[in-house]
Amino acid sequence: MQVHADRDKCEGHGLCADVAPEVFELDDDAVVVVLHEQVPSALERKAEAGARVCPVAALRVST
Repeated sequence: MQVHADRDKCEGHGLCADVAPEVFELDDDAVVVVLHEQVPSALERKAEAGARVCPVAALRVST
């Protein structure tokens, strides 16, 4: 599984990082950073949950 972040769309709400800090963080400019190029299977549900809570739909999950 991969998570794709549209960094231009990100508004820095940080909900993804709150839900799944093992997968997402915000950089110094409050823009999302995906911590794994390939999300480990143990973190897939967290990655999906983090993507779902993004209020501007800046995150997309693909298999």
